Amino acid sequence: MSIDRWTGILLVGLPIAFNVFFLLLGQRFDYPSVLRQPVGTILSRFHAGGAQLRLLWYGFMLTAVLLAPVVVLLGQVLAQDGLQIVPVMTTVGVLAATVQFLGLARWPFLVPALARTYESPSSSQGTREAAAVTFGAFHRYLGVAVGECLGYLLTGAWTVLVGAAMLQSTTFDPWLALPGIVIGSFLILGSLEFVGPFEDEGWKLAGSVVPIAYTAWSVWLIATGVVLLTG
Repeated sequence: MSIDRWTGILLVGLPIAFNVFFLLLGQRFDYPSVLRQPVGTILSRFHAGGAQLRLLWYGFMLTAVLLAPVVVLLGQVLAQDGLQIVPVMTTVGVLAATVQFLGLARWPFLVPALARTYESPSSSQGTREAAAVTFGAFHRYLGVAVGECLGYLLTGAWTVLVGAAMLQSTTFDPWLALPGIVIGSFLILGSLEFVGPFEDEGWKLAGSVVPIAYTAWSVWLIATGVVLLTG
């Protein structure tokens, strides 16, 4: 099977897997709305979700890992035209996959232990409070800073670079390249939600842009994959 077909299959499969896990987490855990609840509520609901919820988070985390081969293979497709932008584009994309993985990895590996501690009948009030504080700290660091800020920023930058490369490619047409540049720009905007003066409450404009941009990003990836599979 050619590299174009493998790339096309992964480009179609990645957003489908991402959205399936996202929807299942929404149904079972009320994600991401649950993150606006008190930390104690989040930990209690996570603990109540049991092994099935942990497996969903594990699968969702692996969709971030899947982004890395997508990035590398799409880079090889675009490199066939000898584009100098490809090495930078590929590096940014792999970094995007890495930080998104690091941001999501706390859910299947760290949060279960914190939730068990918080819900354990033998835990003192001080222990429960320590578990809640630890969750909050890691949520702000791995979730907001690494997974969201850096994740959105690098994913957006990779998408813009792919769009720019598509404009110079013989494989793709401008009708696919230009939306990529626009969608990537909105993802970059979304990375500013908790930056600077918005650190405490968040920038509502950036926060409202992210779900729309990721939906459009999913459609764009699928369209890119279909072009490669039918080309």
